[in-house]
Amino acid sequence: WIKDGDADGRCSDDDNGRLSKELDLVGHHVRTRLDELKRQEVSRLRMLLKAKLDSTNTQSLQMDHTSLLKQFEHLDPHNQNTFEAKDLELLISTATKDLENYDAERHEEFKRYEMLKEHERREYLKGLDQEKRDQEEKRLQELKEKHRQHPKVNAPGSVAQLREVWEETDGLDPQEFNPKTFFKLHDTNEDGVLDEQELEALFTKELEKVYDPKNEEDDMMEMEEERLRMREHVMKNVDLNKDRLVSLEEFLRSTEKKDFNNPKEWETLDAKPLYTEEELQRFEAELRDKEEELKRKAETLHQEQELLKERGKALEAQKREYQQAVLEMSQRQKEQQAAGNGPPPAGPNGELQFQPQTQKPEEAKAPAEAQSNLPAEPPQNLPVHT
Repeated sequence: WIKDGDADGRCSDDDNGRLSKELDLVGHHVRTRLDELKRQEVSRLRMLLKAKLDSTNTQSLQMDHTSLLKQFEHLDPHNQNTFEAKDLELLISTATKDLENYDAERHEEFKRYEMLKEHERREYLKGLDQEKRDQEEKRLQELKEKHRQHPKVNAPGSVAQLREVWEETDGLDPQEFNPKTFFKLHDTNEDGVLDEQELEALFTKELEKVYDPKNEEDDMMEMEEERLRMREHVMKNVDLNKDRLVSLEEFLRSTEKKDFNNPKEWETLDAKPLYTEEELQRFEAELRDKEEELKRKAETLHQEQELLKERGKALEAQKREYQQAVLEMSQRQKEQQAAGNGPPPAGPNGELQFQPQTQKPEEAKAPAEAQSNLPAEPPQNLPVHT
């Protein structure tokens, strides 16, 4: 039910009406969960926006979140509480764009992989003497030629390619090939469409003609790039509404085209170079720059490591000095206690105990004499006689 859409991946008003009706048929617990997920996503985006504004020192006492949320294309910013058909349309459109970008990034990554292989090959040959270099270049060229000697590869999505799958994978009579039956056989999850994984599975027989993991000359990374190219070729010619899914109607329409019965010969990756010599030189220059940067970082880290070692040594020396000072102080305290000048003795619980001082005879006699010299006081409270 997310299949309908026009050629640019957007949904028309009629499509929106159908999506809305389909959403109405979804169970209440599913709709409740979709609403909850949307509110969580809106909250997450608000936090991202706030963090972005804080990082740029943008002060705004009254932020218009609705306007700010418009920069995100995968949800409807005007309705921030419930999941509706508009949100589904935007999700489909955004997901399609993301997948297209992902494929482009995969192609670029593979191109860099191939340039790295060539760079490493040249560097390896530079390290050999002339005789060994000639022998190795000859061996590598023979491997390259051996890889090119493979059976003819049928164009993906052509009648020849599909009949080969029908016969060798499905075990059916090629003379009884039926496109509608073929579609249903390979719609493995029975959702009414062929997705990208189901399509790529159809190309395995063709890829096995060119790539064998047991052969030194066959690169499995190249095989996966070839699979991606085949899938893109089929999608370009069959997926009419560009939603990256092939419906039964689209599949049957493709079988009526002229290219279905008389396709152009499929060119594998080794048919033409993936990069120019200028691109390779720029790539090697980039590698050298990165290597120099890594060397500078390594030297900086080495210097910091040496500095840390010196600081460690200084701290160790200070530690020894401190330990020596504590030892000397403890020794002096012991000597003072031995000489009788130490602190008062301690009780069983660590409290200080003070002993009463004993007075000398002269000191005790003086207060007694002072007391005897005082005048006598008259007696108090004597009885009165009348």
